[in-house]
Amino acid sequence: MKEELIEIIFKYREDFASDNEPLGAIKGHKVDIMLNLERPYPPVLRRPAYPASPRAREALESHIDELVKLGVPRKVGHKEEVEVTMPVIISWNNYKSRMVGDFRALNTYTIPDRYPIPRVHETFTQL
Repeated sequence: MKEELIEIIFKYREDFASDNEPLGAIKGHKVDIMLNLERPYPPVLRRPAYPASPRAREALESHIDELVKLGVPRKVGHKEEVEVTMPVIISWNNYKSRMVGDFRALNTYTIPDRYPIPRVHETFTQL
């Protein structure tokens, strides 16, 4: 069983995060997040940043720089109009930082995915 799992992971290694590639990527799959409201978006979706200590700001800049290098987001200029902003905080565990976004306000306007993962008993019934 363990050998089979290792074989599967090795076969699809580019889909998993690794030291060389910290973000996994499933090729040919794009996710569109649909919102159930029209532009201009309400002010609740353009919230200012939470206050942060100098230590947290330094950690946040480090996380953002790493993500920008990976091509995930892009930095926005101060005068550039932004449609949606979510506060980001730094969570600390054993002196190691982790960036966490507060997406609760955005989630209330998100249209749910209509293709959920099939239930196990439904899959077995089809077999």
